[in-house]
Amino acid sequence: MKTLRILGWTMIWAGGVILAFLAYQLVGTNLITSRAQDAAAVEVADRFDAVREQLAAEGDFPPAVTVDETTTTTTTEAGSNAPTLPVLYEEPIPAEGEAFGIISIPAIELEHVMMEGVDRETLKDGPGHMPWTPLPGQPGNAVISGHRTTYGAPFYDLDSLEPGDEIIVETALGEHVYAVRESLIVLPTDVWVTNPKRGSWITLTTCHPRFSARERLVIQAE
Repeated sequence: MKTLRILGWTMIWAGGVILAFLAYQLVGTNLITSRAQDAAAVEVADRFDAVREQLAAEGDFPPAVTVDETTTTTTTEAGSNAPTLPVLYEEPIPAEGEAFGIISIPAIELEHVMMEGVDRETLKDGPGHMPWTPLPGQPGNAVISGHRTTYGAPFYDLDSLEPGDEIIVETALGEHVYAVRESLIVLPTDVWVTNPKRGSWITLTTCHPRFSARERLVIQAE
């Protein structure tokens, strides 16, 4: 009888530990990320101001313009008219772990501050940018990874996206709007999805299926 009582209490305690762990994973981690996102929102606003001031001081930031809708030309502050031409401005590289942008996906009501880096600790704070890929808004293939469950689960509904859905990224240079082109399920070893691409692309990656790391769900947008 004593052995059975010990076994019974052991199972009860084990069950309690498991339930506490699940509660932490499903609720506790979300609270951690929520607090981190609040702090990151302040940090990213400060970065926007600092970068814009820096670029303006260096003469590398676009002047205010007004568009003449009747002539499809652009009037600068100096008053001269000229055709509107695309101009590339280089985004300063953020430090590892720094908040540098905001990602919004209206179709799934997502809005999160993005961090620089994809290590375990950084991804607890929000979606992370792979440092060896271009920043969003720059030419090439910017890759952003994020949790699908736990730690705020920013990419929980990524599988609901359809071709044409917009992904909007705001950085210090302004808003960059992408349209979803393709949704893929790949293996964790299929790192070719992070390869450079011609044009300007963003690739979102997360675990698949939910509550598993067996595969990767990949969204590519242009």
